[in-house]
Amino acid sequence: MKKDDLVLITGGAGFIGSHTVDKFINNGYKVRIMDNLSAHEGRWPSYINKKAQKVIGDVTNIKDWEMSLENVSVVIHLAGIMDFHLEFSRFFQINTVGTANLYEAVVKNKLNIEKVVIASSQFVYGFGKWKCQRHGVLYPKEVPERLKKENRWDPICPMCGQSLTYLKNSEEQQADPPNQYAISKYSQELIGLKLGRLYNIPTSVLRYSIAHGSRQNVKNLYSGALRIFALQIMNNQPISLYEDGNNLRDFVSVKDVANANLVTATNPKSNYQIYNVGGGKSYTIAKLAKMIAKSLNKDLKISTGSYRLGDIRHSVSDISKIQKLGWKPTRAESQNINEFLRWLKKQNISSTHLDKIMNEMREKNTIRSFAK
Repeated sequence: MKKDDLVLITGGAGFIGSHTVDKFINNGYKVRIMDNLSAHEGRWPSYINKKAQKVIGDVTNIKDWEMSLENVSVVIHLAGIMDFHLEFSRFFQINTVGTANLYEAVVKNKLNIEKVVIASSQFVYGFGKWKCQRHGVLYPKEVPERLKKENRWDPICPMCGQSLTYLKNSEEQQADPPNQYAISKYSQELIGLKLGRLYNIPTSVLRYSIAHGSRQNVKNLYSGALRIFALQIMNNQPISLYEDGNNLRDFVSVKDVANANLVTATNPKSNYQIYNVGGGKSYTIAKLAKMIAKSLNKDLKISTGSYRLGDIRHSVSDISKIQKLGWKPTRAESQNINEFLRWLKKQNISSTHLDKIMNEMREKNTIRSFAK
């Protein structure tokens, strides 16, 4: 990949996308954004880099792909939908078919694409890797319902019933996606790696941990503990901790994610490889809530008694593989929180919107009580 090469970034008007646009432009590359602007009320956000070419296009439309891919050398494919919506088909229409359209357009039109980077998620691991003292490494699929009713959230060994010890997500080939979003992301991985190798289109997959920072869509509250907790604390509401609040996550700066996209796109050693992109440190969700409250100088009120359907207990990624490419996280989570809060305070989001989203998830049975 040479400086002045044209890079296509799908979903480039969004959170990770816009930071990735900045990263590539600041490093001397030309950038074209392809975005349908559905998350931005049909308008280009004011933060979009003025040096970027802008194309309104939809990944579900192969003609839009063909138009956007003209003279492109590298594709950073970030466009997609996430969360716990019940419109299952949309995840596959946008995430899966959208990715298939990319490879179809490249192959049919005999395009010379030097590299594709596909955005995936650490949640394709599902419950991930655990260890039983008697039976060794296991990959549990769920927590039995009877344990949830007892407010017990760690999976148990199916052979001896003993508690398991969680191990980091380290095996990039391991996957057991637990919900509609994760299944669609895993299907993107398979499309990219298998078709990429078959048709000689060098492809890398990045499984992002939870990214934090400015430009996050604060209206999309189905997921994103940082967004939900910050709004609840700012509005003096009790925060909603799922399970017991001790579920582990790792968080990474959106700027570090953008850099991982650049590092992977420009290094041929990454071809046909999967990498975790995380912050290198785990936090309980309860700890995240305390950090947000401290940054806002607010008292913390906690509400428990529910869990989210299709969620997983812990998700913490081992980042040692991508570090061998020369990438590493550079920003602490406290910096990420403060950057996001500065962004959030400039947005016009009411507590009414938050209440509406939370009630909607309860009505759809996405959020459930321990008793169910």
